[in-house]
Amino acid sequence: MTQQIPQQTQSPTHSPDLAAPVSESGGQPYVHDATLVLSAPSFVASRPGGDLAAPVDGFYHGDRRFLRSLHIAVDGGRLTPTNSALQSADRATFDAVLRGTAQQTADPAVTLLRERTVAPGLFTETLSVTNHGSLHARLTVAVSAESDFAAMDTVKSGATTAPCEPRGEDSRLTWSVHDAQMTLTARTAARTDVSVLGPRGTFTFEVSLAPGEHWTCTLEGRAITDTPTPFGPAAHHDRPWADLRLDSADGDFTRLVSQAEQDLARLLLSDPEAPGDLFAGAGAPWYLTLFGRDSLWTARMLLPLGTELAAGTLRTLARRQGRDVVPATEEQPGKILHEVRAETQELDDGTRLPAQYYGTIDATPLWICLLHDAWRWGMPTTEVAALLPHLEAALNWLVEYGDPDGDGLLEYIDSTGTGLANQGWKDSGDSVRFRDGSLATAPIALCEVQAYAYEAAVAGARLLDAFDRPGADRYRAWAGRLQAAFRRTFWVSDEHGPYVAIALDADKQPVDAVTSGMGHLLGTGLLDTEEEAAIADRLLSPALADAFGLRTYATSNGGYNPLGYHIGSVWPHDTAIAVQGLARAGFPDHARRLAENLIAAGPAFDSRLPELFAGTARSASARPAPYPASCRPQAWAAASSFALLQALLGLQANAPEGTLTVRPAESRLLPLTVSGLSVAGHELTVSVAADGTVRTRTSAPVEVTG
Repeated sequence: MTQQIPQQTQSPTHSPDLAAPVSESGGQPYVHDATLVLSAPSFVASRPGGDLAAPVDGFYHGDRRFLRSLHIAVDGGRLTPTNSALQSADRATFDAVLRGTAQQTADPAVTLLRERTVAPGLFTETLSVTNHGSLHARLTVAVSAESDFAAMDTVKSGATTAPCEPRGEDSRLTWSVHDAQMTLTARTAARTDVSVLGPRGTFTFEVSLAPGEHWTCTLEGRAITDTPTPFGPAAHHDRPWADLRLDSADGDFTRLVSQAEQDLARLLLSDPEAPGDLFAGAGAPWYLTLFGRDSLWTARMLLPLGTELAAGTLRTLARRQGRDVVPATEEQPGKILHEVRAETQELDDGTRLPAQYYGTIDATPLWICLLHDAWRWGMPTTEVAALLPHLEAALNWLVEYGDPDGDGLLEYIDSTGTGLANQGWKDSGDSVRFRDGSLATAPIALCEVQAYAYEAAVAGARLLDAFDRPGADRYRAWAGRLQAAFRRTFWVSDEHGPYVAIALDADKQPVDAVTSGMGHLLGTGLLDTEEEAAIADRLLSPALADAFGLRTYATSNGGYNPLGYHIGSVWPHDTAIAVQGLARAGFPDHARRLAENLIAAGPAFDSRLPELFAGTARSASARPAPYPASCRPQAWAAASSFALLQALLGLQANAPEGTLTVRPAESRLLPLTVSGLSVAGHELTVSVAADGTVRTRTSAPVEVTG
């Protein structure tokens, strides 16, 4: 996925005029128990009780933390959190009781409700204290806050940044550095005192409540900066899909889809060069920006909701497509980038990632695949045609740059000495291993990248033919050579039979670990029927699939760790890609079994699937354990719910040829009705009865087949 190198720390990359880190790294903060409320490019991370108190907590805007702590205390009673609820992606509530305040019996009498909402550059928190008892309540409420303006990479490294001293006036606290300002304003009818002690600013309120009365105060936090974020917010109601409505026999799945749709809407960002073009930021807290592969996979999984997100993602990346050979950023003509940040990231191990970084082997073929699939789902031909020059440049990159040694396969190596060592989606430094656990040496050719490249070359050739552009035969021939080279070099065997190695190493030897990478090959056309059957059975073997999803790395491999970032954990998007591949390859029962494992993980995460979680066997635990530093929400984890829906419904569109296939698999989801889908710009409703009978409703010019 996005970069994650174990045990590395990161230095601040913001202006030297800001406060610098003042302590050694304590390691990447854990976020599994944080409550995140977001509206990209802003979010608040807090404790379940509502306070901003842990190392990761804060109010963030555009990769900078504007408020690092927020604490509420009540004099005369113990404040005990009792409940919290994510009401929507951008709104949460936190309940507490004031134990000992105005009580006559053991029953609590006075409560505090905090309601938090987030908008771009702004968070609002309404405090409501209510006296439910029969005694008069007198209490002092204190709200304390601090700011440090820490850069995201500083927070992620576990380093601390010296806090700034605020100034207090009227009902406002203000923290300032040379290019940014944070204001926190209190609005209430009660008397407000403002005090400052070192870096901490405090509002104090004297509250008197007769029985049945309540007191309210609204806190408004605003981030102001002279430095624009790389990408802007999407308009609050400007989601590029219709309202989705799902009614399924599986309540866990219904809740998973509902939460995912809310999260994806608040992860949307816009391209400042064309504000109407939206894409999904990768995830919060660490990756709320444009990531090539993440944004592409997210848009691809959401195609049944319409092609607008795909179009915005394609165009945003096309505007930044490589034009020159720039070794420092790994830019090459036709290449699709890896990520965009506001500033260069300097890591303590010497890694240096430029603000616009191209160190990825898979984003370019995935861009081609998305353009092709969006065309098949009905992206307007004028919009497809406008992207054909970028398609031709991307196809040329596959042939001229993606295969530098001419062996017919795509491989990568960090040419800078300071970039990412691994440049596929499993991009941690220890992710590509032999079966005995030893690490592979670059240049590395990943198995799934060959599948993406094959599919991209064939799909790109199909687009060139459809739009009367030259060159299709060149890419079909190149795909054929890649397929032959893959069949010759990637297949290995063990006591259970043949399977595909994760990669080839620098010596062109198969890196023979058993991994989830095989799932990305299915349905791409790279394999024949017999090969797909072998892969389907291996994917469902206990070593990979007896967890709450598909493990990245089999338990039979040396170095397996259920909490290893890419060496034993479960990634929802990875599982969903395998489910889609199994369905496309004609293995609906395999797809159903794997999908149901992932759906069963939902309740453990309040239906908000994280970036990844532990690969613990389902027989060993009733709930999957979290990976403590995982993003939640994460765009492609959220989008995986829609990939499961598409796969289990057997939905495949070919709008240019006027067909739509609906071929549902037997599953616990049935009966099911979903509306708000879209094909060729027309709304689509699909209903599947318990016996598998299908009914569809659409005005799209397509023939529905089963």
